[in-house]
Amino acid sequence: MSPVVTLAFPFFGLILLGFACGRLMKIAEQGLAWMNFFIVYVALPPLFFKLIGVTPIEELTNWRFILTTTLCTYIVFVLSFGIGLLASKGHVREATIQGVFGAYSNVGYMGPGLTLAALGPGSSVPTALIFVFDSMLLFTLVPFLMALGGAEKVRLWATTRLVLTRIFTHPFNVATFCGVAAAYFHWQPPAALDTMLVLLKNAAAPVALFALGVTVALRPLTRVPAEMPAHLLVKLVLHPMLVFTLLSLLGGFDRIWILTATLMAALPPALNVYVMARQYETYVQRASSGVLVGTLVSIATVTGLLWLIAGDRLPVW
Repeated sequence: MSPVVTLAFPFFGLILLGFACGRLMKIAEQGLAWMNFFIVYVALPPLFFKLIGVTPIEELTNWRFILTTTLCTYIVFVLSFGIGLLASKGHVREATIQGVFGAYSNVGYMGPGLTLAALGPGSSVPTALIFVFDSMLLFTLVPFLMALGGAEKVRLWATTRLVLTRIFTHPFNVATFCGVAAAYFHWQPPAALDTMLVLLKNAAAPVALFALGVTVALRPLTRVPAEMPAHLLVKLVLHPMLVFTLLSLLGGFDRIWILTATLMAALPPALNVYVMARQYETYVQRASSGVLVGTLVSIATVTGLLWLIAGDRLPVW
């Protein structure tokens, strides 16, 4: 177990360190604003750009991989959405947030650092592709379902414009698109700029994981919904099993790509679940509790998956 603990402890240790600081230090939540801005707009975009910019362009257009992993995310979204409809007695807006809870992995804060540490540079492209296309899927589904579940009349053009704006202006997606362009034209940034990008890239994972711990600590665990175990089963167990099984059965994928997709699917629910709940004023406290509990439970489930990966115990065909 020692190599697995050595790999997993720094990541979950940073989350737990942030969690402890968030619980012990009496600092207002507003203090996180600049840290979150730095992570989302300054540090993680260079990480995606640097990883993708040096990748052969043909690897960035693996549509079989993209369609399979995105389909898996859609399937688990539908499952959790259905659980949400049952739990909320047909409340579409609550069910939508529950669907996101069961499908949206923490692919931004945790994904890149963990996959690169566990699987090496070969995991960079599948990590970025999963982030981009999972985000596109969920950024599309949520506004439309929220509009359909609202009392107000659905404004198709306004909702479509909102979806497209979120997709094409998200800093991670912008960085990914720029990285694809750099790969296509074989462009390398000047040395001084490249050094700054490397510094920012190296800061992304530790700052993001610490901020995740602090953010989770500041969310009160006031109500644990009865449906949470079902959603966590979908998110932490069924989602990675589905991704691993479909990619293995289809065949033709590199082992690193299959394991990267499986690890990304096994990550706990993203903080965006809570952000979306706050945005639509729906399922807010339960979303907060879900992110907290999901992150804590994932310490065991993700570490277990890392143990399987490190010992080559997953039968990749």
